[in-house]
Amino acid sequence: MTAKLTLSRIRTVLTTPPTFEAGAPRLRTNLDTNFLKLIAIFAMLIDHIGGAFFPEAAWFRWVGRIAFPIFCYCMTVGLLYTRDIKKYLFRLGLFAVISQPFYVLAFHPHDFVAQFTNWNIFCTLFLSLLAMYGLKERKWWLFLAAFFVVSWWNFDYSGMGIQYMLIFYLCRNHPAVGAALYCAQFITCLGVMPGDPLSLAVGGLCIDWSFFAVFAAPLLFLPTRLDLKIPKWVFYAFYPAHLAAIAIIQFVIF
Repeated sequence: MTAKLTLSRIRTVLTTPPTFEAGAPRLRTNLDTNFLKLIAIFAMLIDHIGGAFFPEAAWFRWVGRIAFPIFCYCMTVGLLYTRDIKKYLFRLGLFAVISQPFYVLAFHPHDFVAQFTNWNIFCTLFLSLLAMYGLKERKWWLFLAAFFVVSWWNFDYSGMGIQYMLIFYLCRNHPAVGAALYCAQFITCLGVMPGDPLSLAVGGLCIDWSFFAVFAAPLLFLPTRLDLKIPKWVFYAFYPAHLAAIAIIQFVIF
């Protein structure tokens, strides 16, 4: 009897989408997403300026590491609160397509055709959100398909977006656990082999540059209440706009 009940509960968990009480918070981490997105786009801009024009200046890239996990977190909030997930996915997909030529021109201006399938971050975010939508709605085929595509093809950050979003989603009501799991991912970044010019050497310790994403944790798991009023289209439009600006500067200067 106990075994049957356990199997029944497992089956229910795997096949029944979660429900949320009306008016109850759907996660207990930071809901100040406009503030978080503003930090993320500025960090991304610094990162991209460094990548395009100052590739040897590591600090540009260190600052930029916080952008991607913040974007993933904001998408997790959107997954839980948006009224129409399909429109949300459509907007991400639309701007991923719009941004792709500008992305390639910004970072590979002299190798456009060969690098065109080096997919931009909005493509990664789209597939990560699609996977998490599949998980939330218990459409496991969708989760696995999106995970496979983003992990095996040439997408920026690969499957890291899904990994981040899984932590944010599963620990949405347990901020301390979520923060611990998020930070624990970066232990492997300590004590790496020297040689990467973007790494940080502290005494005899070499720290991989991806470690700097850990500094997003306080922003994600501790609440802020600035409640900035910024139209959502600003954040979508900023991505292709800043890539286009970098691409134009690349052609003018180089």
